[in-house]
Amino acid sequence: MKILTLNCGSSSVKYMVYDWDKKQIMCKGLVDKIGCTGICTLQHDVLGRDTFKKEFGCPTHQEAIQCVFDILVDQEHGVLKSIKEIDAVGHRVVHGGEKFTKSVIVDEEVIESILEIQELAPLHNPYHIMGIRAVQKLIPGVVNVVVVDTAFHQTMKPPQFLYALPYEWYEKHKIRRYGFHGTSHLYVSRRAAVLLGKDPSEVNVITLHVGHGVSITAVKNGVCFDTSMGLTPMEGLIMGTRAGDHDTAIALYMMKEEQLSPREVYDILNKKSGILGITGKYTDRRDVLKSMEEGDERCRLAVEMEAYRIKKYIGSYTAALGRVDAIVWTAGVGEMSSVIRAKAMEGLECMGIIFDPEKNELAKSRNAEFDITGPGSKVKIFAIPTDEELVLVEDVVALCEKRYDVYTNFTYSFQDPNYRNEMRYEEFQKELQNNPKMAKALAKVPGWGESGSAMGAV
Repeated sequence: MKILTLNCGSSSVKYMVYDWDKKQIMCKGLVDKIGCTGICTLQHDVLGRDTFKKEFGCPTHQEAIQCVFDILVDQEHGVLKSIKEIDAVGHRVVHGGEKFTKSVIVDEEVIESILEIQELAPLHNPYHIMGIRAVQKLIPGVVNVVVVDTAFHQTMKPPQFLYALPYEWYEKHKIRRYGFHGTSHLYVSRRAAVLLGKDPSEVNVITLHVGHGVSITAVKNGVCFDTSMGLTPMEGLIMGTRAGDHDTAIALYMMKEEQLSPREVYDILNKKSGILGITGKYTDRRDVLKSMEEGDERCRLAVEMEAYRIKKYIGSYTAALGRVDAIVWTAGVGEMSSVIRAKAMEGLECMGIIFDPEKNELAKSRNAEFDITGPGSKVKIFAIPTDEELVLVEDVVALCEKRYDVYTNFTYSFQDPNYRNEMRYEEFQKELQNNPKMAKALAKVPGWGESGSAMGAV
């Protein structure tokens, strides 16, 4: 069985083809800048081959997905003889409201349910539907499955998911906390359980998905107990362009002072705040950190603010869980930025959280899992590259085989201590070859590379 996964954003499409029978990634890639300038960029990776890149005209998601299909069957760069080899397609959907507690096979009722709440995720849900419609047109009859980010967080209870607002708002409009990045939090929390040598039901972890969007989740006995994002992905931590937590009266005040409409304020909070709002020019933390080192005080302020907000949430979720077995960093910044990790964890010794500065500095890869726990720490600290696409694949296959269940009753292949992502393993070996200093340093770390070790590449 061959599964295609699609993650359609406002201007991008991430894809992967997975051979379920061989348990192997056949290829993965990204189409970027859809509809921005008329010219898109495609990056296509196949196991054992060099990365292929190209530019092409791409005004809509349908052209982008057509380009993906074309590259999949290309004689030189493709991995399929025919697009009909694809047995099913898994689509990531950001917001499912209360309707979806698990992944489902797409029908018109499912599409209508996603469209009904598209205003709660305007940068995502409409484009997810575009992706589904494009696949339906280009591969008629293929099974489409939606894997919903909010499903993982449906285990939260009313004290955690309700707001102190008129209760009728929840009854009539379903105003509540939903949470996002669910597939990522699911994956890394299950991997953390493996690295701890425990069943997920025995583990309490705090998972930090820190990328352009940022969320933190308290996972209690293997299920979501609380999470930072709310009705929409704007609540919680400081993000690339989103404000995160702030006094809601600010919006009303600024509407009056600057004569702004509700839509204008919404766009500012969603697209012009966060790291961009503080620095005035950057969203990418690499740019922010570089400018900070060069003396840019606004960039320094942005890093300090982001780290402080993360630290506050770690503290509050530690109190909420009572016992924390591990803290897990993931996504682009969480996996790669030793500076932000360090600033967010400094001073948490009182909670038994101690990181190793040297190990933290070494942990800069999106292809390997790292244990960065310091001596004497009561809490394990991991940097684990997320793999939302694999969660999509496994849910799709299980639905097709009629053995799927809610995640609390479902066991994934990556929960096996011997699991290894071959494409990531290959990429990490290249990283070590190109970085002898890192390879030499890692060789000195006890347990590095051992089967099942938290310091092994996966």
